[in-house]
Formats: sequence, structure tokens, C-alpha cells
Amino acid sequence: MSIQQNLKKIKSLLPEHVTLVAVSKTKPVSDLMEAYNAGQRIFGENKIQEMVNKYENMPKDIEWHMIGHVQSNKVKYMASFVHLIHGVDNFKLLKEINKQAIKHGRVIDCLLQIKIATEDSKFGMTPDEASEVIKSDTFSELKNIKIVGLMGMATFTNDENQVKKEFDYLKSTFENLKLINTHNYQLNTISMGMSGDYQLAINCGSTMVRVGSSIFGARNYK
Repeated sequence: MSIQQNLKKIKSLLPEHVTLVAVSKTKPVSDLMEAYNAGQRIFGENKIQEMVNKYENMPKDIEWHMIGHVQSNKVKYMASFVHLIHGVDNFKLLKEINKQAIKHGRVIDCLLQIKIATEDSKFGMTPDEASEVIKSDTFSELKNIKIVGLMGMATFTNDENQVKKEFDYLKSTFENLKLINTHNYQLNTISMGMSGDYQLAINCGSTMVRVGSSIFGARNYK
């Protein structure tokens, strides 16, 4: 099936309130343009340099989502255009995003990454750490960022019960943290679910799914 057909099929399965992020990392601009011409406008990348290159070579009505782990020293390269940063997992990074957003006169939307997986390789804050950051005075001083939701990555396993448990955990964390409301913090997005488990994630309350290989085919990491 073509990229266009894959997209069409996935979109037909998604409820209206769920946003599809097409994960285009390692894929050439020609593939992204095929998805773009089929109507896709939201693309997710996990390397800032690759995202910058694609941004420069593609139409400007695209929303670019940074879905990978972010190093503070690289924020400056994407601060002028990034639409949403998914993997914010510490206060230092928030401060840097805020600093770079000021330079461009922007408010940058972010998702806090909550650690829901049992794997050590996954990044993220505990719900308590997130709550502590949000309630701190230093956080309220950040005027050029806005936390709009939470993001989580489930354990890479075939055990569906395990994955469901982790998605449920993120959903309940979302409901708890949603009770806090400040000028730079209003939760409306739960980003969870990828090609293999996005249907399960949606059943568990996801409002944003990150789908790559089901759209573009397997990745080539050569």
C-alpha cells in the first residue's frame, strides 16, 4: 500500500477528537510530501537537525512536533518554528525552551513526559516530580511556554495487559494533574500510543497518537 492509502486507512479508524502525528524520522522529504499531498499536516521528528532540514525544505503550513528526547543545548535550533515539544522531562529544559521562545517572541507549547514504562531506557518524570515543578514559583515565572498536556511511552512488550496498565496510569495522572490550572499550564492533550498500540491507547483515553511505520513503512537506520 502507498503512503497515501496507509494514511487514509489510519485516519478512517481514528475518532474525531484524536490528533494524528505522522512520525517521519529517517524518512526522506519525498515521503513526507506524499503524506502532505494526502492531507497530513502534523509531522513528528526525533532529531532536531533533521527536523530543521525538513522544515526548511517543506511547505510552511506544517506543524512540526519534536517527539524525541531533547537536549537543552539544541533547543535554539527549533525555537523559531516548533509547534509542540513532546518529551519535556525536567525543569532545566523548560527554562531553556522559555528562554529561546522569548528570543523569537513566541509561546511554545510543551507536553510533560511522565515515566509510565518499567524499562530504564525510557525518560520521564514521576507524577510527584511533575506536580512539584508545576506548583513551584519558578515555573509560574515562565511566560513563554505553555504545558498543554502529558506524554508517555509504554514498555516495549507484547503483553497487552502491561501496556494497558501503563496507559491507564498516564490517564489517571492526567486527571489528577489537570486539576492544577495556571496561565502557562492547561492540560488538554494526552499523547500516548504508536503504530503497534494506538488503538489500545485511544481506548485508554489518548487524544494524540504518534504513528510512523504504519504510514511510511519500516524505518531504515543505515
